[in-house]
Amino acid sequence: MAQAFAESRVESPYAWLRLITAIVIGTIGGVGMWSPVLVVPAVQADFGVARAEAALPYTLTMIGFVFGSIIAGRMADKRGIIFPVVLATITMSAGYMLASQAPSFWVFAAICGLMGFMGSAAFFAPLLADTSMWFDRRRGLAISLCAAGNYVAGTIWPPVLEYFISGHGWRDTHFHVGVFCLITLLPLSLLLRRRPPVQSAPAATAQSGMARPLGLHPNLLQGAILVMGLGCCVAMSMPQVHIVAYCVDLGYGPARGAEMLSLMLGFGIISRLASGYILDRIGGLKTLLLGSTLQMLALALYLPFDGLMSLYVISAVFGLVQGGIVPSYAFIIRELFPAAQAGLRVSLAISATLAGMALGGWMSGKIYDFTGSYQAALLNGIAFNMMNILIAAWLLHRLAGSRRRIAATPA
Repeated sequence: MAQAFAESRVESPYAWLRLITAIVIGTIGGVGMWSPVLVVPAVQADFGVARAEAALPYTLTMIGFVFGSIIAGRMADKRGIIFPVVLATITMSAGYMLASQAPSFWVFAAICGLMGFMGSAAFFAPLLADTSMWFDRRRGLAISLCAAGNYVAGTIWPPVLEYFISGHGWRDTHFHVGVFCLITLLPLSLLLRRRPPVQSAPAATAQSGMARPLGLHPNLLQGAILVMGLGCCVAMSMPQVHIVAYCVDLGYGPARGAEMLSLMLGFGIISRLASGYILDRIGGLKTLLLGSTLQMLALALYLPFDGLMSLYVISAVFGLVQGGIVPSYAFIIRELFPAAQAGLRVSLAISATLAGMALGGWMSGKIYDFTGSYQAALLNGIAFNMMNILIAAWLLHRLAGSRRRIAATPA
């Protein structure tokens, strides 16, 4: 009994084992986020649709993520993370198998949306929220490591999927992805059976009661975080969603685009690992502002340069500077809100970033169809990125003011 209690404490050996399991689950389950990106050229050719329509399955997947993450997060709060993970595994595996037999583009797109809603959504935001409950001193590092699973997926899956799609077609590839997810994710989910330990209130909560964090109504603060998440990921989605199609347009071929996406997300892993240490040292808002500013600068580099080697370098730089942005939101939520609200509020924040990816992916395709190039789409992403920076700077200013008032209050 005493041993089981010790293993259930924060930052215990079991907590680290659980983190490793979450990373592996996020890596495998992350295929649901990246496969719609890789299949855009094949789907466009197979079903004879325009570029914006070919990107619609990805958009529907992200929309499914948005709402599915919130439901899965609430489900995890009430029944534990294992229940949404098992349900998501079965749904996503079945979805891939059914998608391989889709008779029309719209059936395929609908299945992708369902997989995002009841499948892939459980493998990101709810896992981040659950992981945050098992760590305190190293919470930023743990959240970043867990979030890195999504980028490991983005590094591994694109070249693997591209290889099988080019050699065996996208339909056979989808079917076998479904089988693989089923036989790997179900056994892994058994390691997540224990519920998180009871957490003490953070220092900020003890000081202010969190009735008005940063002097704002909690829902207003949450809304500001949601708008930030939307803005940064509209910008982030432009190269991540369209780099393969962009390389096809430039005559470099889909394989080069898949390599750039893999490179981008591979360097994103480095960024996410580094951001964990930064989060634990300077806090969530400063880390977010730093990453968002660097992301905007990197995105601007795509405007003047479109050579093959230039795109490889810029994609690596883009991945290196923006990987810590999304984990920052989970950390910010844990800094500013009570632990009892973590599941819902973290899922809402991460869902906003996914909504930004969905909106940005569609908007970039639509702008491309209207203008015939990606230059205007890049400028659109930069504008949304600037919105994120301005809100983050405003919240950081309010945080500094709150700390000065607390310091000036007599003991």
